[in-house]
Amino acid sequence: MSRAASDVSGAGLTVATLPGTLLLEDSTVGLSLRVHEGIALIAYDQPGSPVNTLNSRVGPVFEQFFLRIEQDAAIVAAVLVSGKTDSWIAGADIEELQRITAPVDGERLSRSGQLLLDRLAALRKPVIAAIHGAALGGGLEVALACHHRIITDHAKTVLALPEVQLGLIPGAGGTQRLPRTVGLQVALDLILTGKNVRARKALPMGLVHELVHPAILLDVAMQRARQLAHGDRSAVRERRPGLVERALEENSVGRAIIFRKARESVTKKTGGHYPAPFAALDVIERGYRESFAAGLLEEAKRFGELAVSPECRQLAYLFFATTSLKKDTGLPAGQNVAPRAVHKLGVLGAGFMGAGITAVAVQAGTVVRLKDGTVERLASGFKAVRDVVRERLVKRQITRVQFDDTMSLVGGTVDYRGFANVDLVIEAVFEDLDVKHQVLREVEETTPAAIFASNTSTIPIRDIARAAKRPEQVLGMHFFSPVHRMPLLEVIVTPETSAETTATAVAYGKQLGKTVIVVQDGAGFYVNRILAPYLNECGRMVDEGASIEDIDKALVQFGFPVGPFTLLDEVGLDIAGKSGPIMEAAFGPRMQPSATLRAVIASGRLGRKARKGFYRYDADGKRQGVDDSIYAMTPVGARRRTLPVEEIQQRAVLPLLNEAVRCLDEGIIRSPRDGDIGAVFGIGFPPFRGGPFRLLDTMGLANVVAQLDALHARFPGRFEVAKLLRARADRQQPFHP
Repeated sequence: MSRAASDVSGAGLTVATLPGTLLLEDSTVGLSLRVHEGIALIAYDQPGSPVNTLNSRVGPVFEQFFLRIEQDAAIVAAVLVSGKTDSWIAGADIEELQRITAPVDGERLSRSGQLLLDRLAALRKPVIAAIHGAALGGGLEVALACHHRIITDHAKTVLALPEVQLGLIPGAGGTQRLPRTVGLQVALDLILTGKNVRARKALPMGLVHELVHPAILLDVAMQRARQLAHGDRSAVRERRPGLVERALEENSVGRAIIFRKARESVTKKTGGHYPAPFAALDVIERGYRESFAAGLLEEAKRFGELAVSPECRQLAYLFFATTSLKKDTGLPAGQNVAPRAVHKLGVLGAGFMGAGITAVAVQAGTVVRLKDGTVERLASGFKAVRDVVRERLVKRQITRVQFDDTMSLVGGTVDYRGFANVDLVIEAVFEDLDVKHQVLREVEETTPAAIFASNTSTIPIRDIARAAKRPEQVLGMHFFSPVHRMPLLEVIVTPETSAETTATAVAYGKQLGKTVIVVQDGAGFYVNRILAPYLNECGRMVDEGASIEDIDKALVQFGFPVGPFTLLDEVGLDIAGKSGPIMEAAFGPRMQPSATLRAVIASGRLGRKARKGFYRYDADGKRQGVDDSIYAMTPVGARRRTLPVEEIQQRAVLPLLNEAVRCLDEGIIRSPRDGDIGAVFGIGFPPFRGGPFRLLDTMGLANVVAQLDALHARFPGRFEVAKLLRARADRQQPFHP
């Protein structure tokens, strides 16, 4: 075994111990070239960064290395490795992309990447990509240009071309090499969604050639390099297209059908708001219609155009905002308090939310004690947890052994046995203050050291903490439904919540894989507070005679994933019925639910889960259309009138933006960044618009104030401009300088 391989324990390679003689090195970018028994080892370990990225400084060094490999007769093959513990190459340097100001600059950057990888692919000596960790974006494009790809069978090893998630397309040849590697249909699925491919899926789809244990990655890569250098391809696994793939993809008629269906799917999923997937389709299609070289030219041109598009700017902003939150402890600047470790979690309530929290906790490796009042409810909760974890098993993201190990972390109880040593308790019980007081008292008696977190969606935490002996250990951890899919966690703190309690909740939220924002206590906190006026105004438009379907359609056209009435049906009208009075009591008439919404809730409709809400549902829960009987409950009866789409969008969205500014002014949120992330990740605010505060800046604050003033004149009490918004408009001071 080589010295390097002996240092590998599933966490990457130690570049300092790679075997061989050092030939070339550039310490400023972190690239080195060694030769060992005729094999060149190219190691990348970008200094001062947890991941390797590609930028304009790295390219020339790679070019120099490729030239040396080609010209040195003592070198017969090369292996490309990373010195990072869980990352190979994580893609392009996003900050460098943000400095592009003109399409021609983006096109030039793309062409330079393409030419570099063309150079790599054309090397007469085989280059093996030895991949452990994430190979994303430009990283995967580098791997695709290599002659052989070996990856580790490890949870950290994922492959993806996620550029569309930043409003871009692959710009270093990925749109042309991936389809020719895995087939057109598979490539379109990966490029148009940006989805991750786990190691065990990458092998059968032909994306890689071999799958090995991390401890032998370098040994196998060097052995394969020697074999390929001598023309021995006996160990190479070649992808063989299936009959259906050949019938469709190997002729122009079949490919035309594939591209047409892909465009229809993208249009349906994006509403036409995101230009990147359509550009990707154009580029890939040109490569098939004309040539690989023509596809590259089109790729560079479209990359340059997209790099300066508004959608790319907003999505890149969200990327940076999310990245900065990963480093945010949740505490004020300069306050350094270590969080507690959470080894064991107690969850109260085995219903939909409690089971969801349990599922994400056990998948993060936490031992969970799940409590409910009856064995029957516990059994139902266990099934819900099992269903979430099994989904990963079915998708081959985990093995059967990992599934069994994960499920073994869950224990159930109908009392508090097993709670004495839990570090954190999250309650997800009935949304009733008396019930929450009762369980808080019981927890404090049973688990004197545990932090108590409420998953309430609207009840102020200070009201819950009134029953606490240790209010400094009480806070809110507001998860969103469904817990295993929704990325946001609101951590709600009161003036009495200790720094250690806050830091622990934030750190544990990140451990669960959530994007965490810290908000101050108040009715509805942040996300539900800004959602309330949006939903209420949509209800008032129905009061006036607008149709449910028109309103839903207009807001989907604006960019929301679903319309407001679809959302209410999905969340559950019973939950909306409990939050409405709380919000009205806290904020007065401007938060009063519409007459229609109150009537629908009073009628006992629960939404999709009971097959009856604003829409009708069949026995399988599939939506059948608007329930027209609702219109009889409106103030104007069955009569309907058509409102312009622009008015629907204006009346629904502006109160949301206005309320977000109030939350900032009152200190509910700490920054416009947190407000943008909370809205996008919590309620599906359109990502291509960047969030409420980014949208306000884009629209122009003075323009927004004028629109709100006009609406306030028509509908007194609901559209009064937030003081901070008017002040910033007067000063011409945007929220994002």
